[in-house]
Amino acid sequence: MSKKNWTQAATAALLSGALVSGLVFIPSAAALAQSSGALVRGLPDFTELVERVGPSVVNIRTLEKARTTAPASGGADEEMQELFRRFFGVPMPNAPRQAPRPNRPSPSPEAQPRGVGSGFILSADGFIMTNAHVVEGAEEVLVTLPDKREFKARIVGADKRTDVAVVKIEASGLPAVKVGDVSRLRVGEWVMAIGSPFGLDNTVTAGIVSAKQRDTGDFLPFIQTDVAINPGNSGGPLINMRGEVVGINSQIYSRSGGFMGISFAIPMDEATRVSDQLRSKGRVSRGRIGVQIAPVTKDVAESIGLGKAQGVLVRGVEEGSPAEKAGLEAGDIILRFDGKPIEKTADLPRAVGNTPPGNRVTLTVFRRGSNRDLSVTVAEVEPEKTAAVVPEKQTPPATVAHLGLTLSDLSDEQRKESRVRAGVRVDAALDAAARAGIREGDLILAVANAEVPSVQVFEALVARLDKTKPVSVLIRRGNAADFVTIRPAP
Repeated sequence: MSKKNWTQAATAALLSGALVSGLVFIPSAAALAQSSGALVRGLPDFTELVERVGPSVVNIRTLEKARTTAPASGGADEEMQELFRRFFGVPMPNAPRQAPRPNRPSPSPEAQPRGVGSGFILSADGFIMTNAHVVEGAEEVLVTLPDKREFKARIVGADKRTDVAVVKIEASGLPAVKVGDVSRLRVGEWVMAIGSPFGLDNTVTAGIVSAKQRDTGDFLPFIQTDVAINPGNSGGPLINMRGEVVGINSQIYSRSGGFMGISFAIPMDEATRVSDQLRSKGRVSRGRIGVQIAPVTKDVAESIGLGKAQGVLVRGVEEGSPAEKAGLEAGDIILRFDGKPIEKTADLPRAVGNTPPGNRVTLTVFRRGSNRDLSVTVAEVEPEKTAAVVPEKQTPPATVAHLGLTLSDLSDEQRKESRVRAGVRVDAALDAAARAGIREGDLILAVANAEVPSVQVFEALVARLDKTKPVSVLIRRGNAADFVTIRPAP
């Protein structure tokens, strides 16, 4: 073999990872990309994105009633304030929302600079989106554009529930952002943030989408990323690789107050829905149907014949509410709302809340072994009403020994006050019933998917069941209902 042919053969062996003299040679990244169509072909370049979106990101400073540190709380907050005054020349910036800390500073009547946040331009005529907690309590809002022009802003509206706010400055010809389609956003996709962390204007950070539809206990599902977000980034945009805004940087998970690798952004489709209402009428109206709900567990789903755990359990129905007028009952399982499946507990309040008040929608519920559709007219959110109190029952009790229950009938007056069509009162719960968590004063509304209008009916239903197997009962405690499984002792 000639020297040239040997060199070509050796090179081919190196690129293919062939075994040469007992060693395996690993091909280069470039060779892998050419030979196997690698999915990742290098790191992204964000320079064009920054040039395109950067002019639309603004700095927001607020003036509010200052919070001063109590003498007994230590000097940590004072030292941090001094640090920012000395090294950055700005007061302590507004931080993304975190879990509350003990010994928080108490309010002072004096108005002082609060700190900084971020925002981005929605329209050329001066509408700007930010977080509600950035402008909360502000007596004055100042917006600084990247070209250093400064404007006094008017708060158009703020919605604490979603943490979205809109402010307005008197200007024209401003560079507005382009809003992206959140449904196209994929986990693992590169994203970028621009904001003012620690008061440092126009700071760019980048990372990837860690998760979508992340539930954190808030009204909205969040976009989770590993983009570095710190105090002052609040209200700034989360930007995809097409230069579109897909979220508002709002929260961080932190034990120290600083970035720890997990940050959350409000999805832009939800934020846009809120901002449209804020711009049109200064507030957000949300739908309500008047139910208290709970998750459907696997045990409950199996015991009532639902099959798999899905939907939400109706634990209570408010008196006079749209749900009561529609015929919804405690113990129903809501499977669909307006044709959309309800998979988990958070799905229902989000679906109802996003429905304009006055709309008539269809609820699909599972009740005592079968599905049925109910029509409900969505009302507007209002303060919750006080729950009715279940009175004591004076009639002689009856005992169901193997379940550990002593029961009595309800009078017509008690049914009316408790707002139940049927049910029996638990006068005592021992043994199997006590182990299941049933208490004296509970109402039993159904057993084995059958309604219980009296103790006599309850005893007849239980008599037909296998006494060695668990029994599913629907109980009402106070204003909430839940399924409980009584497991007789072996």
